[in-house]
Amino acid sequence: MRVTIAGAGAVGRSIAAELLENGHEVLLIDIDPKAIKIDSVPRAEWLLADACEISSLDEAGLNNCHVMIAASGDDKVNLVVSLLAKTEYGVPRVVARINHPKNEWLFNESWGVDVAVSTPRLLSALVEEAVSVGDLVRLMTFRQGQANLVELTLPEDAPVVGQRAGSVPWPQDSALVAILREGRVLVPSNDDPLEAGDELLFVASQEVEEELAQLLAPH
Repeated sequence: MRVTIAGAGAVGRSIAAELLENGHEVLLIDIDPKAIKIDSVPRAEWLLADACEISSLDEAGLNNCHVMIAASGDDKVNLVVSLLAKTEYGVPRVVARINHPKNEWLFNESWGVDVAVSTPRLLSALVEEAVSVGDLVRLMTFRQGQANLVELTLPEDAPVVGQRAGSVPWPQDSALVAILREGRVLVPSNDDPLEAGDELLFVASQEVEEELAQLLAPH
């Protein structure tokens, strides 16, 4: 994929390095000359420009971009970049960084955001995930609540323990996408048995989260 990252700070550069390692093409944009640290990510393309300006995004070739990541430290900038990427260039996937949780309500499809990532929310969710067994934990929201990535660690007395994944009547609008077991990531098949201690990852609509939690909770 071709990925454009607005914001070449520590976050933007780290994302760029990871994506390059995975074989993607990456362009980093920043308005601050001090942020243009080409030696830090030498395989990336770099552009000194204001990502909130149409002329800059034209120069970046955003019409050929598959993913835009708005990763600056300014929520206003990230919202403007997201909106321009989606409405002016039709970028298929727009991911935006939320710096301040109070602004989270703005990061939705009205501003062109497909996936909003809030570091404080993600960290708190991971803390919950680390200490809770049998509780459904929301890790990430896609398209402002249309679907969520949720996790549940199966307790020993969960009714689905021992059942095959394909035999469990999962709620509509939910999908079991991965099982984390003893340090391994398993792509579930219908024949895979569920074991106590399994971390189950689901993509589910918010409306069925409670139903999903009740199905997995001990009776």
